[in-house]
Amino acid sequence: MITQNETAVKNSQWFTACKVEDVVENGGVCVKYGNKQIALFYFTRRNEWYATQNECPHKKQMALSRGMIGTKNEEPKVACPFHKKTFSLVTGQCLSGDECSLKTYPVKVENGFVYIDVSQ
Repeated sequence: MITQNETAVKNSQWFTACKVEDVVENGGVCVKYGNKQIALFYFTRRNEWYATQNECPHKKQMALSRGMIGTKNEEPKVACPFHKKTFSLVTGQCLSGDECSLKTYPVKVENGFVYIDVSQ
């Protein structure tokens, strides 16, 4: 019998996004995977990594990797550099009251490399 967790692990599609040192501290970079643009963030002071779609759903601009990261009530967030809409880096939910949201991706770091799971 295969459990739900085992199925999720089997269906994972991790790819090597970059080296840890390729990402600026407390900032983000854009990573291309096929035709996808993924915003990858390193929240240095929390030692946490996050990945979301790079496209801001508000005006459809590929800009989130250049957004500012911070927190709202301890929730890690990113603000679009153009529109200032803020999104949770954990859930992708818009924190600015809009109904739009971001796709988020699992991230792991192993042996100095950052991996993103694009199976979702």
